[in-house]
Amino acid sequence: GLENKLENPAPRWLGDKSWDEICRLHDLQSMKAHKFREHFSANIHKWQEWYDNKEPHKAKFPAPFNEKMTEFQKMMVVRCLRPDKVVPVVMSFVEEKLGHRYVQPPPFDLSKSYADSNSCIPLIFVLSPGADPMAGLLKFAADRSFDGDKFNAISLGQGQGPIAAKMIDTAVQDGTWVVLQNCHLAVSWMPALEKICEEQLTPDKVHKDFRLWLTSYPSDKFPVTVLQNGVKMTNEPPTGLRQNLLQSYITDPISDPDFFAGALPGKELAFEKLLFGLCFFHALVQERRKFGPLGWNIPYGFNESDLRISVRQLQNFVNEYEEVPFDAITYMTGQCNYGGRVTDDWDRRCLLSLLSTFFNKDVIQNNQYKFSPSGTYFAPPKGTYEDYVEFIKDLPMSQHPEVFGMHENVDISKELQETRELCDSVLKVQSQARGGGSGKKTDDTLNEIALDILSKLPANFDLELAQTKYPVTYNESMNTVLVQEMERFNRLTSVIRSTLQNLQKAIKGLVVMNAELESVAASLLIGKVPDLWAKSSYPSLKPLGSYIGDLCARLKFLQDWYDRSKPHVFWLSGFYFTQAFLTGAMQNFARKYTIPIDKLLFDFEVLPVDDKEEPPEDGVYVRGLFLDGARWDRKRGLLAESLSKVLFDTVPIIWLKPAKQEDVVDRPTYNCPVYKTSARRGQLSTTGHSTNYVLPIKLDTDKPIKHWVNRGVALLCQLDD
Repeated sequence: GLENKLENPAPRWLGDKSWDEICRLHDLQSMKAHKFREHFSANIHKWQEWYDNKEPHKAKFPAPFNEKMTEFQKMMVVRCLRPDKVVPVVMSFVEEKLGHRYVQPPPFDLSKSYADSNSCIPLIFVLSPGADPMAGLLKFAADRSFDGDKFNAISLGQGQGPIAAKMIDTAVQDGTWVVLQNCHLAVSWMPALEKICEEQLTPDKVHKDFRLWLTSYPSDKFPVTVLQNGVKMTNEPPTGLRQNLLQSYITDPISDPDFFAGALPGKELAFEKLLFGLCFFHALVQERRKFGPLGWNIPYGFNESDLRISVRQLQNFVNEYEEVPFDAITYMTGQCNYGGRVTDDWDRRCLLSLLSTFFNKDVIQNNQYKFSPSGTYFAPPKGTYEDYVEFIKDLPMSQHPEVFGMHENVDISKELQETRELCDSVLKVQSQARGGGSGKKTDDTLNEIALDILSKLPANFDLELAQTKYPVTYNESMNTVLVQEMERFNRLTSVIRSTLQNLQKAIKGLVVMNAELESVAASLLIGKVPDLWAKSSYPSLKPLGSYIGDLCARLKFLQDWYDRSKPHVFWLSGFYFTQAFLTGAMQNFARKYTIPIDKLLFDFEVLPVDDKEEPPEDGVYVRGLFLDGARWDRKRGLLAESLSKVLFDTVPIIWLKPAKQEDVVDRPTYNCPVYKTSARRGQLSTTGHSTNYVLPIKLDTDKPIKHWVNRGVALLCQLDD
């Protein structure tokens, strides 16, 4: 089943998810033989010591398991108790069993890849955000005397396919090189490319000097045969601030002595300090990607070309104006060059906040000005180009999250995300490798899961009864909200119920096990929400067991509302379409006081309690939100720093108070975005709302707003487990 009947022996430090996984692990034959779960419960203090270790993957297990368990079994225990340490433990396992070369990526070498190729097989660059191979390829082509007319590049997109095909036709005969950039953007032309590679690129038709170069982000639409036959390369961007800074300084245009010394007399200091600041900013925006949604909601592909243009503009602005025009360089760099890639308004706010640290008068005038609270990072005093390179080489190899303006907990978030990606990738490979003859045990497991879920699902809501009890009335918009929510959840539960019933019939052989049911079965076996359900569902990143528990809680919330009348405190996370509820709350106020709804906005007050006996006079009380990247100090009623190792903080009741725009008093608040899941990014739906973003809530703070912006603080409606 999906529920764990055994009680968690140490709820103070051991999460329910970890305890459930230990119980699952115990079901494995080898672990049962070791009586692992019994030992764990009996020696809880010894296991807590291991759990609290900074490097548990290197620490010894409590006796006798250090000797009893194999390395792989130890890895499984680490996966259950400290999932943030899975990647390092897997790396040491691979290194020990297979050798160091399997964990160390080889250096990028174009000439080696070229030597492996011939005129009939394409060379494929698998792109990664922040790395652009074109500059390297142009230089390599020039070294081989394939520049000028012998080198033709085209960026694929709408209508570019036929032009690319002509280019290949000509180059095949003349023995020149063709580069097709961004193949992932020309999905419809990919079958034509596959045909060209199969039919045209044969030894008897192709000039021996011809080469076809392709660049593409990973895409499931890329032709498999081309990928299998081609020479594949990837050029990861440099990792770490130091490497990133060094890369910027040793590439054109900064490495060009004429450019570096190109500031007019008297303006050298301003140019060199701001140049260092700009390169530092470039490194920061790249490195923040690894923190997932805490860094950027959407992982943008900032790369060297953004830096190149910004650096050249910086020199022009410094040289042409008496005073450095900070507004102009901030706008060009933050809104155009880097900001041109940014599609999310909250990411834009963060980008400009980060840039303001490096583009200001203090960077030039104040020698004590630091880029981070610890003071490790700052713009070095004016010197030669070589001095700057030496200064960068002396910076620390790895960096503390404070330099990004983030809390130390983000390292744990980052490691958990890496573990999730690793496990997802392994599961993707495994699900395809499973043989067709699914045994008796698999069918029994599927049947058990289906029965368990069906027994938990209540009957669909009776919409006619609901509309009779809660009719559409002018003064109570919440009646409409309730009936519409019931309708949405009915659709979802009907899909879940019908697929599970059909799956049970398919297992018995009463109906055909089609591709759709196969996919549902595969997802249920690995504890994942099937795609078929997700299409009809509200956004959720929870695994199957938690998802069903969460769904049942939402259905109960609506049932209680129907049975007992409107709740005093609304569970904000329990709504399928949250925006309808917010509009209903606003509409009630607008109709009560006959004020046009477009003249109103919400004011917010966080109350230091978790429950309320009475509803408010105006507006609504809501609960169920979690702070990500900070916590709520209940005593002071302010945003505060997260506690160590505590990634999320439950927020008490928030009072959403509709008010006229001119009546809202301005006070120091952080405008905190609310999202439905921790992924933060969503698609724009047909209603004009994002599928993930809900609304901004103003939270009181005594720290500068920039502090929380850089930390990526947001409110979430639900957690991932």
